[in-house]
Amino acid sequence: MTAFDHDDEVVVIVGSGAGGGTLAHELTTRGIRVVLIEAGAHIRLEEHVNDEWEAFGQMAWTDPRTTSGSWRIARDFPNLPAWLVKAVGGTTTHWAGATPRFLEHELRARSTYGSIEGATLLDWPLTLAELAPYYDRAEIALGSSHRHGRPAMAANNNYKVLANGAARVGYNFYATGPYGTNSEPYDGRPGTIQDGFNFQGDRSGAKWSTLVREIPRAEATGNLDLRPDCQVVQITHDARGRADAVIYLDADDNLHRQRARVVAVAGNSIETPRLLLLSASSRFPDGLANSSGHVGRHYMRHTTGSVYAQFEHPVHQYRGETMAGIIADEARHDPDRGFAGGYYLETLALGPAFLAAFAEPGSWGPDFTSILDGYVNTAGLWIVGEDMPQETNRVTLNGTVTDAHGLPVANVHFDDHPNDVAMREHGYGQAELLYDAVGSTSAHRTPPYPSTHNLGTSRMSAKPEDGVTNAFGRAHDVPNLFVSDGSVFTTGGAANPTLTIVALAMRQADHIVDLFSRHEL
Repeated sequence: MTAFDHDDEVVVIVGSGAGGGTLAHELTTRGIRVVLIEAGAHIRLEEHVNDEWEAFGQMAWTDPRTTSGSWRIARDFPNLPAWLVKAVGGTTTHWAGATPRFLEHELRARSTYGSIEGATLLDWPLTLAELAPYYDRAEIALGSSHRHGRPAMAANNNYKVLANGAARVGYNFYATGPYGTNSEPYDGRPGTIQDGFNFQGDRSGAKWSTLVREIPRAEATGNLDLRPDCQVVQITHDARGRADAVIYLDADDNLHRQRARVVAVAGNSIETPRLLLLSASSRFPDGLANSSGHVGRHYMRHTTGSVYAQFEHPVHQYRGETMAGIIADEARHDPDRGFAGGYYLETLALGPAFLAAFAEPGSWGPDFTSILDGYVNTAGLWIVGEDMPQETNRVTLNGTVTDAHGLPVANVHFDDHPNDVAMREHGYGQAELLYDAVGSTSAHRTPPYPSTHNLGTSRMSAKPEDGVTNAFGRAHDVPNLFVSDGSVFTTGGAANPTLTIVALAMRQADHIVDLFSRHEL
């Protein structure tokens, strides 16, 4: 196992998920020395628990946070505004697996949608044509089904209900993918055994994650020093304002300083701005790389909600992959529907424990228990769509609540935009029409879960005054500081974000290697 000295000048990456793990792999395979610091434990595949409730306790980032705003999460889950994994591999060990790409209009949201009151829309500072080759590379790495010759995922019952309903209501674009789990052996990973609920850590390794693919390959180069159970608490800088080290606590609460040539932050869109804000100094009094005031702002979590429908006969939705189907017809931009942007309808099977927790938080009685009593006869889907960035939706430091190390926790403030509400209502209605078309006896609208798609708090922008990073995730203020996760999303689009995070990390790696070759870093 490779170990670098704390005085070695290396690339330091904070966080080992989709962005950080991918960046580490891309850099180490090109001969660049990397220290990858992960706050969570290194949980091996064989240690994953195939039980959703126990697995949540094993994997989730349950450190205290607070939340505010009018979103229902503040009432239902005041200490859990987001659902993130604290472990090597990050949230790629938990993700559902859908891998759609951004659409052209979603990267040009300001130009396409126009000015929407209350929304802080910007066009991305890169085009779909620039991103396309990296989407190709990412899909090949993930083994996305329906792409580059990868075969389709087998259809489970939950998908068959979805597809039958889709056909009857007139949808045209639905399939069992694209999806990041192997339908047959590929790239050293086995094919899925359709075991269900591998949302909670896939013991077989059929589902892509940086834990399974990128991190072991990076370690094999001899250029990666992986440090799990280490919490980064500050990024420091030199007199020129360039990042020069990270300060972190190890598992025994010992404080260390790792010298850095480059720092890349990939702690997710809540912990990344928190770390930048914690790294304030006399030169950066409002937080590192925050001269624009945009660090933590424009937080997005996607417009979401679920519909679970019951039928006369068993469906057994829990058999097979968790998210084994997607309808893309509603992803278009069509303002005649009453909102800007679009959304997907994706199968989503929860186990009895999670369904009980999230179907109608705080409820009890016959109406609630009927949802659980009908579990075997239930089919379910998830609405996921583009929510509007708003300056007031933001991550800040809580001045009164601290973590186990005495540091301010993140507070996540969120209010739905009227466009978000209109989109969600449309999605609920379409899902109910779909299930009614195939004979459902009842349908229940589930409110959004604690956010899984956290985006936008260190956004890309063409102009420094409009965001935090440039088109490569390089901080406008600090030339050797990069942001390498979903924080850089200028707008959210409707697509599940993992594929785009991986593609952006690959593009960022190419840029860093180029800057190294030109001695600009």
